[in-house]
Amino acid sequence: MNRLRGGIGLAVVAMAAGLVGCASAKPATIRVLSYNIHICQGMDKQFDIERIAGVIRQTEPDLVALQEVDRGVERSGRADQPAELARLTGMHVVFEQNVPRQGGDYGNAVLSRYPIERHAHHFLPRFGSGEQRGMLEVHVRVDGRPLVFLATHFDHRPDDGERLASVAELRKHVAEWKDLPVIVAGDLNATPDSPVIAQATEFLHDGFTAGTGDGFTFPADEPNRRIDYILHNGAAGLEAVESCVIPEPLASDHRPLLTVFRLEAAGRGQ
Repeated sequence: MNRLRGGIGLAVVAMAAGLVGCASAKPATIRVLSYNIHICQGMDKQFDIERIAGVIRQTEPDLVALQEVDRGVERSGRADQPAELARLTGMHVVFEQNVPRQGGDYGNAVLSRYPIERHAHHFLPRFGSGEQRGMLEVHVRVDGRPLVFLATHFDHRPDDGERLASVAELRKHVAEWKDLPVIVAGDLNATPDSPVIAQATEFLHDGFTAGTGDGFTFPADEPNRRIDYILHNGAAGLEAVESCVIPEPLASDHRPLLTVFRLEAAGRGQ
């Protein structure tokens, strides 16, 4: 997999240089991964937390938005998936339940290379008998600069109604932090030509404009649609500089999406 990452691997060098030169306030590099991990069940129907952790480690991310995460749920062996993924990747973690499931919790998680200063959980609008969806709001500092990371997973049903309501809710939260760099990542269950993405990109930029190819992430074995996104508000000099789908066909039913950002030095973009 590493040899297929191409130019994105060069961002590791840039990030290291930025960390060494913090005192000179150089632009920071932020590697963001969005991954629907399908409760760590792969296309082979096997549950394997280590396999998912291995995919994450190989992408060397700073922030990870995880969807479809189990904690203490019978169907996935009552494993504490967010805690195990944090241990196996050496990252900080927050997890929030959207739905109680089989004696445990099911929801979204965020892994972070940066210490998490605070976080909040927001339920998204729910229509009819659909599954309750949510959004994690995580606050970190990148070389001393505040950044807001929003990780979410939208409704999957054919009608766009609930997804459009979720975009409206997302707009409110992004506006709340309009002076700070904001990154939004997750499985939006909508294709680029949908009203959902049209409305989302009225107030957010699509990070995949810095990528190549079709951006297809689902299904993992033979992807034919783009439904996973990493978006940003462009505030404080935040800019997507590279993006790609990681060619992992087995570990989950989605392929992970990686986007590399550059954040301008404090005083120039803030």
